[in-house]
Amino acid sequence: MERKRQVILWTGWAILFPFILAGTYYLWPPSLSGNYIDLLLFLILICIVCLKPIVVNDTPIFFVEGVALAVFLYFGFFAEMVMMQIAIVFVMINMRVGWTSHFRYAVNSLMFLLVSFLGGAFYELISGKHGKIEFSVNFLLTVAGYSLVVWISNHLLLHSARIGLYQRQQKFFTKDFWWEIYSSIMVLPVGIILYILYAQLGMPAILYVGIPMITLAVILNLYYSSQKVNGYLQQAADIGKQLTERLEVDEVLDVFHEQMTSMIHADYAYIIDVAEDSHFKIIRKMADGKVTVGTMETFPIQEGISGYTYRIKKGLLFKKRIAWTEIGHSPLPESVESVISVPIIRNQRVTGIVLFTSNNKRAYENYQLMIVELLTAHLGVAIENARNHELTREQSVRCSLTKLYNYRYLEMELESQFMKLKKNSLERLSLVILDIDHFKQVNDTYGHQSGNEVLIQLAARLERFTGERGTVFRYGGEEFVILLPNVDKNACFAFAEGVRNEIASSPFVLEQNIKEDKNKTALSITASIGIATAFDDADDELSLIRHADRAMYVGAKQAGRNKVAEYAR
Repeated sequence: MERKRQVILWTGWAILFPFILAGTYYLWPPSLSGNYIDLLLFLILICIVCLKPIVVNDTPIFFVEGVALAVFLYFGFFAEMVMMQIAIVFVMINMRVGWTSHFRYAVNSLMFLLVSFLGGAFYELISGKHGKIEFSVNFLLTVAGYSLVVWISNHLLLHSARIGLYQRQQKFFTKDFWWEIYSSIMVLPVGIILYILYAQLGMPAILYVGIPMITLAVILNLYYSSQKVNGYLQQAADIGKQLTERLEVDEVLDVFHEQMTSMIHADYAYIIDVAEDSHFKIIRKMADGKVTVGTMETFPIQEGISGYTYRIKKGLLFKKRIAWTEIGHSPLPESVESVISVPIIRNQRVTGIVLFTSNNKRAYENYQLMIVELLTAHLGVAIENARNHELTREQSVRCSLTKLYNYRYLEMELESQFMKLKKNSLERLSLVILDIDHFKQVNDTYGHQSGNEVLIQLAARLERFTGERGTVFRYGGEEFVILLPNVDKNACFAFAEGVRNEIASSPFVLEQNIKEDKNKTALSITASIGIATAFDDADDELSLIRHADRAMYVGAKQAGRNKVAEYAR
């Protein structure tokens, strides 16, 4: 919220707060009757239930409304109003509202003040009584009317604040609306019972009701915490399973980044790679709900939280900004408060860092750090497995000598490209096939090692000449294939002529020849080339290769070699 509006809020609070409080005291003086110790016990009970709410379905139920109702019925609504104002501070502390959101104290203080005033004023208008009241239907009706006004006023003010102050457009009848009805129905009997017991027994009633209430809240909170941890562990097991199922490094990183930021509600998240043991490189980044891949942002390996995590090789949890700013400069946004930083360790080496941050103080607990450490260990194994899989797959589709794609990959690529042709997502597909002329003589004269040198140098020339226009394959032996998507027959012929000239115009240097002088030898070679285009010359993958091959042997080899020939029906 902008500073000007915050100033207006606090100014409004400074004016309205004493005015409403003094007016209430003047119009409806409290009936304290010297029961100051009792009031103090009520206040202590209110503060405790503010700090220890009962959590149901991830939503806290504050029994403070029930205790406040008992205070209201016995001592009057000035006493209830003062206690609720004190309770607000403890509610805000429990909700971890820090100094950066100090305006929320003013907003909630005014809202509670107005709700107390409207509810109390209504109760007085219908001749409601305080002190010891006879239990009757009329008593229940007046209490129900008071509670209804309090509930309606609270929801109307809350809805107005969301729209006017926080600019949140939402419906009036939301899930929160119905949940507030449910929680009010739960809390109302507690307040009535506490009031009746206090009216009959006095101070002991506060203990009789307060101690079981606090004990129940503690037990349910422990149960809720254990259920929450179990829920996190179940999610962690699911994420770990997903990580092991991914066979691509990028897929592994995507799953980890997406699932983890969602599970622990991070405002910012980073996956950082250790590059050459000298600097960090951010390879995944989430900020403002947007994920950026391959940012290439780098920073020194000794810098900030990441550097400290790298040095100590242990996970870290910081609950406040002041705790980690002492470590040194860190490239994190100014709004960040809580941080979880965990190293990715493989073979006793830190290979990366994962960072999850929140703009709220004390946003993360120790069990969340434990779960992040567990899943980060899974991440390290999953990345290594994916890299091994990628390497194995790459080796299976690459020629070990030339590093070009092999015939197996050519088959897969042809199938894929023809699927695109049939779906009209590709207009045409041209294929160039070439064979080195008199290659057997090269092997016989200079040795097979020199023949391999020619193949390696030729592969490099073909890739350099082709660039982004197509893909080069080693078809087998001294034959090579180039696939050219969306290249028509005329353009393919011109491309093939360029390839032929690239081969013939510059000699190949042989260093491993078998001749006695062992000197480097410059060798000029030529190639015969055939081309074909789908669907002009072929309707399927095998026909495209066969027709280009036929053009090479009939139109180029038999015509004298060092030529380009196109398929002719």
